[in-house]
Amino acid sequence: MIENIPNIKHTDSGNFFLLAGPCAIEGEEIAMRIAERIVEITNKLEIPYIFKGSYRKANRSRLDSFAGIGDEKALKILKKVSDTFGVPTVTDIHNPEEAAIAAEYVDVLQIPAFLCRQTDLLVAAAKTGKVVNIKKGQFLAAESMKFAVNKVRESGNDQVILTDRGNMFGYQDMIVDYRGIPVMQENNCPVVLDITHSLQQPNQAGGVTGGRPELIETVAKAGIAVGVDGIFIETHPDPANAKSDGANMLQLDYLEDLLTKLVAIRKTINQF
Repeated sequence: MIENIPNIKHTDSGNFFLLAGPCAIEGEEIAMRIAERIVEITNKLEIPYIFKGSYRKANRSRLDSFAGIGDEKALKILKKVSDTFGVPTVTDIHNPEEAAIAAEYVDVLQIPAFLCRQTDLLVAAAKTGKVVNIKKGQFLAAESMKFAVNKVRESGNDQVILTDRGNMFGYQDMIVDYRGIPVMQENNCPVVLDITHSLQQPNQAGGVTGGRPELIETVAKAGIAVGVDGIFIETHPDPANAKSDGANMLQLDYLEDLLTKLVAIRKTINQF
């Protein structure tokens, strides 16, 4: 199914595919800078690549948190990334009305984890005909995601990706249960591991989500070893000053080294 995404490259390389980019679209210059670097890396390593950027952040903890630069402006930047670098793009949608609008600009519609059970949202995304990436709620068992998949398929769209982003561990931490990867793959759709959000530390007293970015490589290596089909990474050239989720993003300068290691692990796994 990944091969059917417009403009995706290197699908015959045997590598995992990658969804990566900034948490939110902060502006055209920074988005193009990030995209250019990731495209360079993924072409070198022959990794199928989808540029990720949220055109709006609708689930911030605080009212004064950054939510976006304007819907149309951000969506046009996503389209420019796609047109300039010849890569597909993915963005989140938050209510049914957004599905058709976002589908005019991007190739993959992403359902946020908190909204993965919202029937109207899943049906609206399905009816656009776009690939639908459903992030597993951190409050759900992997087995339960078959119902979300079925909502999309029963709406006439068989192009579904599932993404694991960890599970709540107490009130302020996340943990990855790698048993969920093969369980979700039983739905006959690609399964992605969201490395950076799996390392979030939500519900902090200050209202800003924390994270454990020093463990990105550890979680990513384990995911590839388990056999995930894809990897999701939020990355930024200056995470400390990113406008959203900087605490758990990967420094862009570290991405090539990480992906090089993951490709090597994947080659080993493919032998078995």
